[in-house]
Amino acid sequence: MAIATMKAELPCEVEKVWKIVTSLENYSWRSDLGKIVVLEPGRRFEEHTKDGYVTRFTITACEPYKQYEFDMENENMKGHWIGSFSCENGKTTIEFTEDVTAKKLFMKPFVGGYLKKQQAAYLRDLEKALTSTS
Repeated sequence: MAIATMKAELPCEVEKVWKIVTSLENYSWRSDLGKIVVLEPGRRFEEHTKDGYVTRFTITACEPYKQYEFDMENENMKGHWIGSFSCENGKTTIEFTEDVTAKKLFMKPFVGGYLKKQQAAYLRDLEKALTSTS
């Protein structure tokens, strides 16, 4: 099992950050995604990377502007993601935590580093999306 947490302060209101992060229709800002397929609105969806790799998600908590959580699974891993959002003085603080277990023994030593790399790319994409929609 590997746990990775990313925390950042963003220079905009929480409503804007929430809308971008939770949208299953507008995902073009994500550099890693080819498409999202909604299987059950508000409950289940799939992300398809540009390489065609599929991860399935089940939303387990959704408290607008505060908390967004889901379980995730693909052929290599399974886990849980927690997104916490707070806002003060027009700035939003996000904290995203992934708790992932590799399904394949040879992948276990690499999961933590992979999660950190993915989180860094996600944050770069999110910051770009926030400035391009200002």
